[in-house]
Amino acid sequence: MSVDTVSLTGWGRTAPTTALRFHPRSHEEAVAAVRGCGPRGSIARGLGRSHGDAAQNAGGSVLDMTGLDRIRTIDAGAGLVVCDAGVSLHRLMEVLLPLGWFLPVTPGSRHITVGGAIGSDVHGHDHRTAGSFSRHVTEFALLTADGGVRTVRPGTPLFDATAGGLGLTGVILSATLRFRPVATSVMSVDTERALDLDDLMTRLATGSRRHRYASAWVDLTARGRSTGRGVVTQGEHAPLHMLPAHARRTPLALRPSLLPAAPFPAPDLVPGGLFGRVSAAAFNEFRYRRAPRSRTGELQRIPTFFHPLDRAPHAYRIPGRGGFVHYEFAVGDRRAETLRRIVGRISQRRCPAFNAALGRFGQGGPGWLSFPEPGWSLALDLPAALPGLARFLDGLDEEVAAAGGRVCLTDDSRLRPDALATMYPRVDAFRQLRAEWDPDGAFRSDLSRRLSL
Repeated sequence: MSVDTVSLTGWGRTAPTTALRFHPRSHEEAVAAVRGCGPRGSIARGLGRSHGDAAQNAGGSVLDMTGLDRIRTIDAGAGLVVCDAGVSLHRLMEVLLPLGWFLPVTPGSRHITVGGAIGSDVHGHDHRTAGSFSRHVTEFALLTADGGVRTVRPGTPLFDATAGGLGLTGVILSATLRFRPVATSVMSVDTERALDLDDLMTRLATGSRRHRYASAWVDLTARGRSTGRGVVTQGEHAPLHMLPAHARRTPLALRPSLLPAAPFPAPDLVPGGLFGRVSAAAFNEFRYRRAPRSRTGELQRIPTFFHPLDRAPHAYRIPGRGGFVHYEFAVGDRRAETLRRIVGRISQRRCPAFNAALGRFGQGGPGWLSFPEPGWSLALDLPAALPGLARFLDGLDEEVAAAGGRVCLTDDSRLRPDALATMYPRVDAFRQLRAEWDPDGAFRSDLSRRLSL
């Protein structure tokens, strides 16, 4: 097992810290790394797509799990897969799609490991029907602080604490996942523009009831009567008869060019650090005008529909050397006025938000620290160097908490610990379980120290 010292950040590139990084390639090596982690503890890390500090451990150990990347068994009849925690969702799509199976939950990036997807209990555009990732996990193998490896199944406290538990209950080594059947690897997509936030929310609420997948991009730089305008995108897996004749020969292929590729998103062309208020507003204007007023039945590739930012690998450089803060919150249906008020505050402050997504959540998952809850979610990226940003976001936290909402912990980099208990009422149960299973603090992270988890 190789070991190196490295400075690490989240995907937002804020608050780098240095840790000893282990590269286990077997379960036995992972056990040895945890047992030898030292007084600062250890934390598992996948492909580093968490925006904040959940997978950093200043002065301690970090287990790079990407070497544990075997797909162990596939039940092609039932859609059940057993794989190591370091396998990426992209790899699973490559292997399972040709067999007619698709991930039941697909987050905004496919470059996420299975262990990270469980530890963050990720959600996708189909949350109202599919829930979050942990609902489709039948069991996983968890390396706990005593060096033992336990099989953990749904309905147990250890499962509920680990799903969305940010790696703080142990190291997920492997998992059994349930996939869903699809007929093609092509999406049938409907797109429509909305004039303002109320129009956007109405269209998205209607669309999420009629389509399996629904989300909306929000122009947070628009002001006045256009505040909160955006573009709603809805989709389903296309049936075979919708594909062009030449594409029906390999309907389940992921990578072959069955359809023309969409052009790369404009942010990939913007030099790092140039996205200020003026350029953000100009780009958002271009993006809004470029979208069709209304278009139905457009055929798109799966990566184009689900993972557009994966096609712009340098987009994270846009805010400049200081990186960016990803802010994502959720509020219930009856607190939609809080969402409207926050969108108005962001617009009036002229925040250069270069990527903002509005979504609908269904029933929350079993995870004690899982983020989704029924209602609305809004996610946005802001330059970390924006003057007064910390105080501004603290104010938004207070509004969200007062409305009974919460911010997403897996992408957080700056939440204050006093807001945590209000947003996550089961956090005390999480802390108690941690004290029982890990009394000496073998599993720690920069986030766990910051939030006293």
